[in-house]
Amino acid sequence: MMREARGMRAGDDRGSAAVELVLLTPLLVLMLLVVVALGRLADARLVVADAAHQAARAASLARTEHAAHAQALRAAATSLKETGATCTSPSVRLATSGLDPGANVSAKVTCTAALGDLTRTGMPGHVHLAGTAFSVVDSFRGRVR
Repeated sequence: MMREARGMRAGDDRGSAAVELVLLTPLLVLMLLVVVALGRLADARLVVADAAHQAARAASLARTEHAAHAQALRAAATSLKETGATCTSPSVRLATSGLDPGANVSAKVTCTAALGDLTRTGMPGHVHLAGTAFSVVDSFRGRVR
């Protein structure tokens, strides 16, 4: 009995660091996963903004309104596909201002992405992604009559 009393001192905290580590490790891993998920969400928004830029640029190079819409849709779809975006049903809204030289062309790309696919964590729900970009029609190009 005396031996046990001598071995144990008041305030003895041997082994408490291991217990603290065991309790804090899941919390630190969870924080890391949240940071990664937020980074992937920011990346997805940048991908959609880039697709809008590609669509606006392609439309500003077109000679007719019909060709501008077709080329903008193709450019946005290609950009989203090449980057591996997890967007479902992307859409492109285009305002061409008649494609007059010096006019602005604007493209808005929108899509919906599942949070589970986007963050690769299996989170439920969807997020709406949108990006808008503008491009100027070349002032020195000839008009198609």
